[in-house]
Amino acid sequence: MSLMREAGRSVLDDCDCVVPVPLHPWRRLRRGFNQARDLAERLDRPVVDALWRSRATASQMALDAASRSTNVRGAFAHVPWTAVEDKIVVLIDDVRTTGATLDECAKVLRRAGASDVRALTVAAA
Repeated sequence: MSLMREAGRSVLDDCDCVVPVPLHPWRRLRRGFNQARDLAERLDRPVVDALWRSRATASQMALDAASRSTNVRGAFAHVPWTAVEDKIVVLIDDVRTTGATLDECAKVLRRAGASDVRALTVAAA
């Protein structure tokens, strides 16, 4: 975890909070944990659950780039009682492949008023 924190220092240094990419509630229940939230909690920054997975999506693993983007379009919503307005937010996820999930989450956070949205992942595929 310290490696992720060190590698992401330039992304994390002036951020106001980290926002884990959410799982759909059914997937979270089946899995028993959200890996993005677990990662976020270890970064020594305030964790804000500002996003909600509003609908279940197909697994991204077997999809091409265009299909991934379509798959996650409209799948996230801002949690209205969380404040991200005028904040520098860092999205946290485990793996970045095409960036479709992170892009969709960033759009939602920008619409909610975040001044800057960045991303940090453990791996790129």
